[in-house]
Amino acid sequence: MDDVRLTPGMLSTLQKALAAGAPAGAAAAAQAALAAGGGPSFSDALGDALKSVSQAQATSSDLQRRFQAGVEGVSLEETMIAMQKAQVGFQAALAVRNRLVSAYTDVMNMSV
Repeated sequence: MDDVRLTPGMLSTLQKALAAGAPAGAAAAAQAALAAGGGPSFSDALGDALKSVSQAQATSSDLQRRFQAGVEGVSLEETMIAMQKAQVGFQAALAVRNRLVSAYTDVMNMSV
């Protein structure tokens, strides 16, 4: 299998294709992100997403405890919505993790 590397010419071609195929605002934002050092890294974005899921779970747990204790001002609807938000976030994080593990396994099984 051939070694594939991204050359500066390929990068500029990809940037032009992005600018031509994307809406004007998105293309400008992508160009600004590339000019500013590429924007946030994947690991930073993933870490922020996991922190957000963790925060949603903590909020849900807190609302559950407060509702069970009978604290005034905590409604069942608010508690259920927080629980569903936490569950959806967790399921999304789990799906991303499964896809990453699958991609890692595929890459490690490639013959060089």
